[in-house]
Amino acid sequence: MRLTLLALALSLACTGAAPALPSASATAAAAPGPLPLFDAHIHYSQPAWSLLTPEQAIERLRAAGIQRAIVSSSPDEGTLRLYERAPDLVIPFLRPYRGEIGPGTWTRDGTTVAYLETTYRRGVHRGIGEIHLGAGESELPVVRAVVGLAVAERIWLLVHTDARGIEELLRGPASRTRVIWAHAGQSASPAEVRRIIERHPDLWVELAGRSDIASGDGIDPAWRELFLAHPGRFLAGSDTWIDPQWERLVEIHAVTQTWLAQLPADVARRIASENAAALFPTR
Repeated sequence: MRLTLLALALSLACTGAAPALPSASATAAAAPGPLPLFDAHIHYSQPAWSLLTPEQAIERLRAAGIQRAIVSSSPDEGTLRLYERAPDLVIPFLRPYRGEIGPGTWTRDGTTVAYLETTYRRGVHRGIGEIHLGAGESELPVVRAVVGLAVAERIWLLVHTDARGIEELLRGPASRTRVIWAHAGQSASPAEVRRIIERHPDLWVELAGRSDIASGDGIDPAWRELFLAHPGRFLAGSDTWIDPQWERLVEIHAVTQTWLAQLPADVARRIASENAAALFPTR
């Protein structure tokens, strides 16, 4: 009987060993078992503080196999709480969100730039984001100023937008800094992702929430082909944007491990951690 992806994930979470895989692509060259993870999309925002203490959040990250993580929070205090306790694990990114300033308002709020300039800690924050950006917003004065700060400080941008939004952003000043595209554009097809990354060499793609990568039948052929064609451009992620994501973090990455295990071992290792580790070397 063919196992579903969820059954595989539960098997992996319970045993810690790579399960038998249903896909014909699972060969002796596939990744041999659970891989160390570099999660490029973690939030420890204020609602989670009553669910998990910083120590418990760090324990949850490690339980999911995460050895390093890009963390951004609303407000930034959440990120710094984790960083102070686990600087070996946490790579801080600075988000403009705080109080009533959030995904739908930051691009037009007159306090955004001043907040980032006064909160940014050189040598601690390695990037700005996650920021949500709608198509047509890249030319707004606030957005251009925020991108300018990233360019001036030679730090990263982590951007949540669709295919049109990321191309607009990368045609402007963001072309002079490095960008992580959250959720692979959320709804962008593998063909769209491929076209965009081949056009923009300083763009990397984070995969949180892309449930279309794999199903009960195994890894999607179009995604598999894309990973094999560009193994150095993809990063694992989970996106703990709400409390339930923290509660199921181990399960989320058990699913990540099942589709990674269906790739050649070298490709799986790169997506799991090696790509991000090369982009963010330890200091």
